[in-house]
Amino acid sequence: MTGRLGRLLSLARPEWASLALGTVLLVISTSAGLAYPQAIRVILDQAIVQGQPEAIDRAALIMLGLFVVQGVASGFRYYVFTATGERVVARLRTELYRRIMRQETGFFDGRRTGELLSRLSADAGVLQNAVSVNISMTLRSLASAIGGVGLLFWISTTLTLLMVAVVPPVALAAGIFGQRIQKLARESQDALAEAGRVAEETIAGVRMVRSFGQEAAEVDRYGHAIDEAYRVTRRRISTVAIFSGVASVVGFGAVAAVLWYGGRLVVTDRMSVGELTSFILYTLIVAFSIGAMGGLWSDFMRAVGAATRVFELIDREPEIPLTGGRTLDRLQGRVELRQVTFAYPSRPDIAVLKAIDLVLAPGEVVALVGPSGGGKSTIAALVNRMYDPGRGQVLLDDVPLTELDPTWLRRQVGVVAQDPILLSTSVTENIRYGRPEASDEEVEAAARAANAHTFVEGFPEGYQTLVGERGVQLSGGQRQRVAIARAVLKDPKVLILDEATSALDAESEHLVQAALERLQQGRTTLVIAHRLSTVRDADRVVVLDDGQVQQVGSHEGLMTDSDGLYRRLVERQYFAQ
Repeated sequence: MTGRLGRLLSLARPEWASLALGTVLLVISTSAGLAYPQAIRVILDQAIVQGQPEAIDRAALIMLGLFVVQGVASGFRYYVFTATGERVVARLRTELYRRIMRQETGFFDGRRTGELLSRLSADAGVLQNAVSVNISMTLRSLASAIGGVGLLFWISTTLTLLMVAVVPPVALAAGIFGQRIQKLARESQDALAEAGRVAEETIAGVRMVRSFGQEAAEVDRYGHAIDEAYRVTRRRISTVAIFSGVASVVGFGAVAAVLWYGGRLVVTDRMSVGELTSFILYTLIVAFSIGAMGGLWSDFMRAVGAATRVFELIDREPEIPLTGGRTLDRLQGRVELRQVTFAYPSRPDIAVLKAIDLVLAPGEVVALVGPSGGGKSTIAALVNRMYDPGRGQVLLDDVPLTELDPTWLRRQVGVVAQDPILLSTSVTENIRYGRPEASDEEVEAAARAANAHTFVEGFPEGYQTLVGERGVQLSGGQRQRVAIARAVLKDPKVLILDEATSALDAESEHLVQAALERLQQGRTTLVIAHRLSTVRDADRVVVLDDGQVQQVGSHEGLMTDSDGLYRRLVERQYFAQ
């Protein structure tokens, strides 16, 4: 725990200059706060007891000046520490997001979106308090407590020892309760992450929820998740309340003992009224400071729990890096799978591909067909190196993909999926996503090649039209043509068409198919399709079933095999129309 807390606090190291300024302001404000009880001692002993009224004026002015200095210094201290903490957490969030985006695709298969968003929002928010306001308050309370104890010893060693006797049991209780609070804090953040996951997937799939009339059921599901988070949080609050109550009773019990014994010292003339009063004020300062640190300690325990999850993500090294490896000066586009066997990381015991051998010659169009679950989309994911095979190799121009720079590789591969994802920006920015430096003229040329220019020009705002979240403002055919334009602009050497026309009506399919045919020219193309119209013109058809190649040939050749799987699939589709 100490190591995690130390690493948490080390996040503020780059802000040492601001923290140094804040520390100076802290010393000034704390010193002013510790000095005013001495002014009160002067008023009581010299002005009232000894009858020196002019001392009242001096002491009052001094005390007012101290309050002004303390207030100004405290305000600036709060600003410096809080602004510094905000910068620290901003950097942390950016770094955490960068590390998340570096992870391999298999990492996201085993993580829920809501969980990762919770790490970025809820956990980072907890850390934000820990490295900003809480650091400021902790240092202030610690300085006040240490300075106050020093002055207490200076006034009366006997009374101070009586008061300090309560520190060991409070410290022991803080350690015991701190471990419990840390555990409950982690459980609370996990429960909130689960609630966030429910909300995220429900809002993202609101059309599906609405089409089934399940709004009330989803509200109940979210409510149950929130209730669970509340129950865990309530246990944490109860633990903090018990600790705070016990510490308060012990602390104020010590104050009562000080008043009792100090009163006896005043009666026996071994202490003046002013000294006892200032001692009591210092005792209250120390008590409030220790009490504040007790609450801050529980917050730091929550932060340690949140930091554990955040640092786990930051420290995780991706199994497939984003960069690093070779690039090829001249790329022909030959793709080969050699004895490839693969199982998804989330289902390691289920082999999706079993010793697959497949070659795509440069410029060749190869269609993958077969029943659902046969491994067609998995092959596409391996070619784009979203995953690495468990056994065997995937090669590009006879070079294993594991030796190539992954980012460079993916720039050579274009993908048009069945349900393309568009960003909630303009049509232009979505097309330009494949090549950010492209000019407006190049964007328009790509749109024309994808049969998208006509409908885009028909929008009131043309290419600046916002497409909505995931492209919801566009029809399926329009989204598909924007995705094709994005691939055209990217100009990949290898093209993957993953059922790119299966969800379209006849008219949209005609337009999209024409755009795809232009896109395939001069490129090695892997087509994953069920529809006969997208398979008939392929140079080769590869039939997959249960992760293995069952048949290879042209459409006409495979149709001659009356017992073959391909013919059965085609006939089933024909009679289903």
